[in-house]
Amino acid sequence: MRIGIYGMGYVGAVSAACFADAGHEVIGVDVSPEKVDLINQGRSPVVEPGLSALLGRVTTARRLRATRRTVEAVEGTDLSLVCVGTPSQRNGDLDLRYIEAVCREIGEALRTRPVYHTVVVRSTVLPGTVRKVVIPLLESASGKIAGADFGVAMNPEFLREGTAIKDFNEPPMTIIGEFNAVSGASVAGLYTQLPAPLMRRDLEIAELVKYACNSWHAAKITFANEIGSIAKALTVDGREVMEILCLDRKLNISSHYLRPGFAFGGSCLPKDLRALNYRAGALGVELPMLGSIIRSNRSLIERAVDMIASYGEKRLGLLGLSFKAGTDDLRESPLVELAETLLGKGYHLSIFDRNVEYARVHGANREYINSRIPHVSSLLKSDLDEVLRDSDLMILGNKDRIYERVLRAMPEEKKWVDLVGFLPHGTNGGSQGIAW
Repeated sequence: MRIGIYGMGYVGAVSAACFADAGHEVIGVDVSPEKVDLINQGRSPVVEPGLSALLGRVTTARRLRATRRTVEAVEGTDLSLVCVGTPSQRNGDLDLRYIEAVCREIGEALRTRPVYHTVVVRSTVLPGTVRKVVIPLLESASGKIAGADFGVAMNPEFLREGTAIKDFNEPPMTIIGEFNAVSGASVAGLYTQLPAPLMRRDLEIAELVKYACNSWHAAKITFANEIGSIAKALTVDGREVMEILCLDRKLNISSHYLRPGFAFGGSCLPKDLRALNYRAGALGVELPMLGSIIRSNRSLIERAVDMIASYGEKRLGLLGLSFKAGTDDLRESPLVELAETLLGKGYHLSIFDRNVEYARVHGANREYINSRIPHVSSLLKSDLDEVLRDSDLMILGNKDRIYERVLRAMPEEKKWVDLVGFLPHGTNGGSQGIAW
């Protein structure tokens, strides 16, 4: 393919060299004459192991050259990759001036270009940027219509400084956010040689994935550092603790728990987090991340209450009361907290949980019910059909698979608030999910 790459900084230079090495014909574009000269000399404008040698090889083979003229690159290529910087503003928002400038220039060049051309944003931008900023600028400058006259896509990169060439050639996945199918297909053609899953999704999914990945990396680093901090205060070697933690590939290092849903609960997680934070405080150790987890968890219950209140219905059916499907454990169940809050606000609540019957609950569970929602015995129903019939709004509370079957069997006009992910779609009409 013939590719124009805009911005010969870290991402642009690495992408240009690697795409050229894969056999594509690449034109690099930058406003800096120094960067353009370096690329044309086969030298790297950034410090990255192996990049200068790779640039030397592909420029000698005449598969890569650089220019300062946007129109030259657009006229000589079929696809434009925008790799310019998106630095932070003082308030934390992104500075999009470079994205905007490049899009205007590309749009102006497209005005007189008769063939279909696809513009791909590879820069890191917040969800909505391509649809609300990039496309309007391209359409305004070109006088053409996105999708009909030119393609648009989002293709985030996952390159680490120091291992960028290896990361490019051996990615964990490739994701393409496509404005339409033709746009996505043109970008997919760039990656046919890579041994990695390729996913084509909506623009906003691709935009947000990059932020989710980087936030997850930052969270893991912070978590390890906070465990290390309290470990040192307890005269424990935090490195050994984390080394053992990482041996668990079933739960600790896996996709478990990494799905949006409702708040956590049960007899372990809340109690142990409180205890660890208490001990850290007693030792004078600050754990800002671990200390905020309980507060963040509580905010999910508040958000669920707000979602339910937005319907204006008073007769509610709650499917699930235990903190986890397949158990009768109600201790610190967020669904108990949700039920308590809704009752306090005057809602009429019917609850069904086939694993929880008041007459069969003993010990800590009975004590917990009696102290938090003592009239729960009158709210728990043994007949699921009765709950469905008597409720104007249903709340999917835990992942008992019986609820998924019920959801599918209900008429479309039935209203649902989904806290677990059983809805086959995102917010749609009378139904909505807490994070979809």
